[in-house]
Amino acid sequence: MRIAGILLAAGSGVRFGGGKLMAPLPAAAHGVSAGTPIGAAAAMHMMAALNDVIAVVRPRDPALSQALEATGARVVVCESASEGMGASLACAVGAATDADGWIVALGDMPWIAPPTIAAVADAIKGGAEIAAPAYRGQRGHPVGFARAYGRALCALTGDEGARTIVAARRWVLQTIEVDDPGCVRDVDLPADLRRGQGHGSA
Repeated sequence: MRIAGILLAAGSGVRFGGGKLMAPLPAAAHGVSAGTPIGAAAAMHMMAALNDVIAVVRPRDPALSQALEATGARVVVCESASEGMGASLACAVGAATDADGWIVALGDMPWIAPPTIAAVADAIKGGAEIAAPAYRGQRGHPVGFARAYGRALCALTGDEGARTIVAARRWVLQTIEVDDPGCVRDVDLPADLRRGQGHGSA
């Protein structure tokens, strides 16, 4: 059963001041060295769990593309990335339509432990339609989708990402409690790298 990882790395990082995913990881995390670009760190954690990862980037971002390719991820350039996260996700899933499911992660979440990613993939393999980890009751990332959601994912537009799909089918969401604060920790501002705070949602 093929479960593909999708790493959303096509944002412009405006709130961060630009170049967010090339910012260096402040300390080693799950075997990834300090100084690694945070986008590459996120990809490396996905590769460790899935070994089949598509990283979607915006056009004309060669440094990030090169950093992501170096992790072993397959980089896909989304020409419509400026439209928002939904467009990027649709682009990435469209590049892996033969997968049996997809695990969707964000490039600005470099602290998710590989076992957390693997647990979400295992849930999808085990028959869950939608799955996500939770840390101390807070739902986190990545979010897994079974093959039945391929058409809906490919139809996404704008900046909603997969929120609308999860909300519309929330009763099928399988949450997996994990001891991994990284699944709810993201980077919006430079200060998030320093203080280790910031939380993302699907």
